[in-house]
Amino acid sequence: MDKQVERQNGKAKPLSWRPERCARIALIFQGGGALGAYQAGVYQALHEAEIEPDWVTGVSIGGINAAIIAGNSREQRLPRLREFWERITARKIWAYTPDGDMFRRMRNSISSYMTLADGQPGFFRPHAFNPWTSPAGAKTATSFYDTSPLRETLLDLVDFSLINERRSRFSVGAVNVMTGNFVYFDNRDEEITPEHVMASGALPPALPMVKIGTDYFWDGGIVSNTPLQHLLEQEDDLNSLVFQVDLFSARGALPREMADVMARHKDIMYSSRTRYNTDMYRKIQKWKQRAHAALARIPKKNQTPDEARWIKELSDLPELTIIHLIYQQKAYEGHAKDYEFSGTSMREHWQSGYEDTQNTLKQRQWLELPPDGGGIWVHDVHRLAEGLRRGA
Repeated sequence: MDKQVERQNGKAKPLSWRPERCARIALIFQGGGALGAYQAGVYQALHEAEIEPDWVTGVSIGGINAAIIAGNSREQRLPRLREFWERITARKIWAYTPDGDMFRRMRNSISSYMTLADGQPGFFRPHAFNPWTSPAGAKTATSFYDTSPLRETLLDLVDFSLINERRSRFSVGAVNVMTGNFVYFDNRDEEITPEHVMASGALPPALPMVKIGTDYFWDGGIVSNTPLQHLLEQEDDLNSLVFQVDLFSARGALPREMADVMARHKDIMYSSRTRYNTDMYRKIQKWKQRAHAALARIPKKNQTPDEARWIKELSDLPELTIIHLIYQQKAYEGHAKDYEFSGTSMREHWQSGYEDTQNTLKQRQWLELPPDGGGIWVHDVHRLAEGLRRGA
C-alpha cells in the first residue's frame, strides 16, 4: 500500500495511509447541528487508523468540523475537535437521568428547550430584542440569535493561516440570500476567513445571514446539505477514496405519531439524496466511456484537434470509492435532535460515529478502488446485508 511520507529528523514519517492508485482522500460532512459530534467520532477513528484527508469539506456544522480539521496540524485536530464540542455542550441539564427511553426523551426535550431559550455557549446567544418586535433593517430583525460567540470560538480553535497555506483542500457550501444560488467557498480559489465558515452554518430564521464582500449568505443546507456534488463535479482525473458522513438518513420507519412525522420530515428534507448524486455520476461516467469508445473508432489521421483531445481526456477517467456513513437515530430522539446540545447526547453521537467507522474499516476490501475504467463503488456498513458493492 502507498503512503505519503515526510522527512523528520532524517527519518521517514507516515502521514496518511491510502489504497493503491489513490491520489485523493476526501472527507465530506453533511449539516445537522448537534448531530455533528458524530462526524468528530468518524474523524477520530480515521485519525487512529492513520487515514488523513487531502480534502475536507462540509456544510453548516459539517463546515465547522471541517474547518477545525483543516485549520490544525494533525496532532492538534482531535484535541481541538474535542474542545469545540465540550465547549458548546458545557451547560448541565440534569445531575442524574434515570434509565429508560421515557426519561431520556424528557431530558432531551428540556435540553432542546434550553437551547431555544438561552442559545449555546461558544456558539450562539439570543438577541436582546425579538425579531418580530424589531424595526425593519435592524440587526435583530432577521434572526433570533447572535453568532458572534461562534466567531470567537473559531478564532480560538482554527488556524486560518494554515487553511490558506493550502496544504490540504478545504471548502464549505453556502447560499446567496439575494440570488438563491448555491456557492462553495474553496481555499483553492479564495482566502478563507471565519465569515465563510459562519455563512455555511447561518440557518434562518434562527441564525443571522453573514456578509462576505457585498453579498449576504445563509446555510448551504437550504439548497444542498452535502458537498458531495462539488467533489463529483471536479474536472480532474484523481482516483479518490471518499468518506461521506451524513447526519440525516433518507431511509426510515413509517411515522406513527406527530413527533415521528416532524422527525421524518426533517430527515428526508436534509438527507440530500446522496445516492441520487452517486447514481447520476455513474450514468455520466458510462456516457463518457461510450463517447470514448465511439471517438476511438475514428482513424488518427482523420481526428480533429478537439477529437484527439477528447479521446485523451476520456481514456483516463477517475475511479472512486465512497464510504457512506449515516447517523442512526436513537429511539428516544425526536425532531429536535439537531438542536439538542446536551453533553450526554454529544458523547453518544461521538461514540456512534467512532464505532460505525471502526466497523467500516474492518471491511478492508471496501477501501480498495474500482479497477481501471472510471468506476464508482459505494459502501454502507448499515446496509451490509443488502449487498453493498454497486459497480459502475
